[in-house]
Amino acid sequence: MAYLITCLDRKNSLSLRLETREEHIKYLKKIGTKLVLAGPILDKNNDPKGTVLILDYEDENTVKEFVQNDPYNLKDLFESVKIIRFKKVL
Repeated sequence: MAYLITCLDRKNSLSLRLETREEHIKYLKKIGTKLVLAGPILDKNNDPKGTVLILDYEDENTVKEFVQNDPYNLKDLFESVKIIRFKKVL
């Protein structure tokens, strides 16, 4: 089962995001093929203001745990997190 995760950053948090970016990327790489897609959500100036992830897990609790332990989340970067389950067709 696939899960679409959208995380929006707190206001005025670009420096925190940039400081934590390397740690976040290392964390994502740990799950290998479970990570289908990852990238930043951009604002009108092309600065990152959030994160999009697509993860391939059977269980939503595993996805929630993964997001909770993401370095960005541990640094309290996110204002909101949405997890949406969907069926991957292609």
